[in-house]
Amino acid sequence: MAQSTTLLAQRFRGYFPVVIDIETAGFNAKTDALLEIAATLLTMDEQGMLQPLQTLHFHVEPFAGANLEPSALAFNGIDPDHPLRGAVPEREAITEICKAVRKAQKAAGCQRSVIVAHNAAFDQGFFNAACERIHLKRNPFHPFVSFDTTSLSALALGQTVLSKACKQAGIDFNNKEAHSALYDTERTAELFCYIVNQWQQLGGWPLPKSLEPSTEESAGTPA
Repeated sequence: MAQSTTLLAQRFRGYFPVVIDIETAGFNAKTDALLEIAATLLTMDEQGMLQPLQTLHFHVEPFAGANLEPSALAFNGIDPDHPLRGAVPEREAITEICKAVRKAQKAAGCQRSVIVAHNAAFDQGFFNAACERIHLKRNPFHPFVSFDTTSLSALALGQTVLSKACKQAGIDFNNKEAHSALYDTERTAELFCYIVNQWQQLGGWPLPKSLEPSTEESAGTPA
């Protein structure tokens, strides 16, 4: 376990990657409601292969005075007042996610977490605005650094749309389930892991010599 956590810390220069997707009631992070959020934590095995570890998911109550754009609600299909939505206050959702992220970040030997998202500026903007509203004191995320799978997909797969990038990578994608924070986060996490792992298999980011098994260890391992 110690080796795999060290690899994750070294792979992203001390950053712990967390895949996030947010569904909202508009495009303005300061005025429009955050309605749903999901975050997938990642881990890395002894071979340096990245994979999903755990996903947290919350439906969120609109903050006091939040704007709800009808066109945005029609697009994502969210009814903020649905009695079975099981929404929690924004403070609870953000606090629980950050608590889990800090714990995983520490276990991975990382100093800071970084948001991974498809069109990351959008999700990061809404996440940061929510943190400001609840006066979060211990935000584990870097305030402006992010990893954008839109750009990574354009480079690695020639696609920028999440569904098309996933299909190009051989990842199942159901358009009927899209625009759910939970579904989109898990697919984005698979896509990010695919691109990172593919890069390693093509010869990028070799394991540091200090972390490669010694000759004696290799000799004692069954073929």
